[in-house]
Amino acid sequence: MRMKKALIGLSLLCMIVPGIAKSADSVAENNRSNIVANWKFTKQHVKSGSIDKGNLIIEDTSKHGNDLELVTIGDPASPELKNMIQWSEEDYHDQEKVDSLEFANYENAPSGRYFKTKKGSPINSEKFDKGFTIEAVFKLPSDSKNAMGLFSRQGQAADLNKMEGEKKILSALTVSSDQKIHWTSHPSNLNYNVSNWSRSLNADEWYHLAVVNDGDTTTLTLNGVSDYGKSEKVIGIAAVKGKGWNIGASEWGNKFNALFKGNIQQIRIANKALTEKEWLVQDARDDEPFEGSNKALPFLTNKKNYNFLFVPDTQKYSSQNPEIFNSQMNWISNNTKKNNIIMNTFVGDIVDSDSEKQWQNSLGAISHLDKKEIPYLMAAGNHDYADGDPFLTHYGPQRFLNKKYYKGSSHSGYSSYAIAKAGSYEYLILIVDMKNLHKDLEWSKKVLDQHKDKPTILVSHDIIFPKIKDDKTIAVESSNGRVIWDELVKDHNQVFMTVNGHYYGIAHRVKQNSAGNDVIQMLVNYQTNYRGGNGWLRLVEFDEKKNVLLFRTYSPFVDEMSKKEKSYIDYKFLTGENNSFKLDWDFKKRFNFREAEKSNSPGVSD
Repeated sequence: MRMKKALIGLSLLCMIVPGIAKSADSVAENNRSNIVANWKFTKQHVKSGSIDKGNLIIEDTSKHGNDLELVTIGDPASPELKNMIQWSEEDYHDQEKVDSLEFANYENAPSGRYFKTKKGSPINSEKFDKGFTIEAVFKLPSDSKNAMGLFSRQGQAADLNKMEGEKKILSALTVSSDQKIHWTSHPSNLNYNVSNWSRSLNADEWYHLAVVNDGDTTTLTLNGVSDYGKSEKVIGIAAVKGKGWNIGASEWGNKFNALFKGNIQQIRIANKALTEKEWLVQDARDDEPFEGSNKALPFLTNKKNYNFLFVPDTQKYSSQNPEIFNSQMNWISNNTKKNNIIMNTFVGDIVDSDSEKQWQNSLGAISHLDKKEIPYLMAAGNHDYADGDPFLTHYGPQRFLNKKYYKGSSHSGYSSYAIAKAGSYEYLILIVDMKNLHKDLEWSKKVLDQHKDKPTILVSHDIIFPKIKDDKTIAVESSNGRVIWDELVKDHNQVFMTVNGHYYGIAHRVKQNSAGNDVIQMLVNYQTNYRGGNGWLRLVEFDEKKNVLLFRTYSPFVDEMSKKEKSYIDYKFLTGENNSFKLDWDFKKRFNFREAEKSNSPGVSD
């Protein structure tokens, strides 16, 4: 079976692993003058010393004299030290004569190991003002959970009197605690650091990463996909005189911070922006990308059918890819009537942090819905709460008061509900706030008790999360989800569906309430995937004639791409058991409470 892989390419640092691809090596020969450093972590490129003696030197195969020396920290007598770095037979392409170095560092270990460039190495003073490419071929371990340093420049911005942004670092390529690649650097032309991010990585999978700067902007590409747009204008990488580079470690305030755990095969750095054809790996691919289709599929299989649409967490669009947010909202505003979409509901985490720019990005996108009077409701997520209640300022009750479908909100202002006619029924859509769950419980119960005749969809940011069991994804109730089930779903027969975001991933299940009737529970959140979600939306088609519910995952952002623009991960429709599925649904039987418990009670608002 082919080994899983990972390769990182940056356009300031060009990292190469021995024998990754003959074509890449031949390209490297042609660009040798631009390759500043090339470290291949294999036995055949040991210049001197050994791991056991702690004096290992890895040669710089670019022949520019940027050799690496092994560094040991902590207790040199610790029995664990001998296992902190070991040779491994694993490599990106699973080749017989190629190996890698396996790092076993862990948090709070008595000792640890990493590499640094030798004193006086030419790369230590290189500022890359004309651009750069940093490539890395690496693999995360199966138990990858903590933040780790992969590659970093020694020193801190404060040493250069750069006092804005993160002043205790200079430049670093790290793996965050949620397993995303983060490149952050203080360029020569700015007084603060600029960052690039990737999607979340899978454990035990090889990757090729490239960070490329063309002398103007920086792009981070992971296994052939640039998850977020280019950075603002940045020139070079600032350097502190007398400082070098670390491999397998990051720094904070001139002290080592987080050590790497996993395999490193190669790191290569160039002093210009290399094209994809010049990278170490030109065909890097994720081992298990999403399944999907770019065929034209209908959103309505019968003209009398209707849809409910759910917008997964949009936080990465607000923070980094606003063009995707705009694409989603444009499509919804232009296609709601055509596809008989009854309600568009946001599951929360509209923004990533309380940044006015992010709120404005979200407002710019969502305003498309207001302009065309498209029905929508909004739940808040944990990233939307901040001092001054900015969510309420922008998306509170006052925004919806003049919308006919909107029927009221809780005293907190965060929970709300709407009623919409569709097919044979009047549906209730109930937003129950995550933060104010307990405070808004009685209000939510009142709404349900006064509308027992209306099939109800309950949306809250936190209800179920995904868990792998026997190689399958199952849905598990969170603590908030348990409260929602016990207090608002179990004994309220009209609630037939719950939808949430918050937790990374997708999942669904069907659970029986106290009356023995089915309740569909669905998690939709793509924020850790390609480009923060790649524009995917979840639609549920209701077919009363055939008694089925059809669940689809669609991206208008991908649909707008030309064939040339699409990469191997770009599908306008996602398939697979949690992205595209059908459930039998006997409408008359499940919704038999409609006439029996009809209530004419006035709306509830507080």
